[in-house]
Amino acid sequence: MDIVVLCESLMLIIFGCSWPANIYKSLTSRTTLGKSLAFEIMVVIGYMCGITAKIILFNRTGELQASFWFYLADILLVSTDIVLYFRNLRIDKKMGRI
Repeated sequence: MDIVVLCESLMLIIFGCSWPANIYKSLTSRTTLGKSLAFEIMVVIGYMCGITAKIILFNRTGELQASFWFYLADILLVSTDIVLYFRNLRIDKKMGRI
């Protein structure tokens, strides 16, 4: 594995490790207070740009780099937290918090 791909994969793994804790907090807190939907959407867009770059590289070289799969995993984690954001938003409205 190329050192560039290794560094990129490690970055994605480390970022990815933070999302389960964030998802757990969203599940247990049952509120959107302190959360930023815009931030999470920007993170997904950034990951999508990374995936696009890997697909373009695959089309040019025929090689799908390992970091592609870490981008996908991170997008799934962030998307899970976005879904929980909307669940918690309904709870916040029902409880009169917003």
